[in-house]
Amino acid sequence: MTEAPVVVRLPGALLRLFPGAEGRVELQASTVSEVMDRLEQRYPGMRARLCDETPAIRRHISVFLDGNRVALDARVPPGAELFVITAISGG
Repeated sequence: MTEAPVVVRLPGALLRLFPGAEGRVELQASTVSEVMDRLEQRYPGMRARLCDETPAIRRHISVFLDGNRVALDARVPPGAELFVITAISGG
């Protein structure tokens, strides 16, 4: 039996950089890092936009699971919903 997919919500600012990308993506992953890998498989170049070389989530990007900000090593339970948020700056 296949586990429930993880749902990832992507921001519009990111979607504009990847024509054909959708704001709601379902995929199989058990950590945030695996989510990034699966996004990269679907949309080449997306991982580099979301993560730096260390590797870590870029400081202007936030990933939330159940209302809590998480890092790449965070476990993602089946059926969870992740929100990828880009920072908003201004003055």
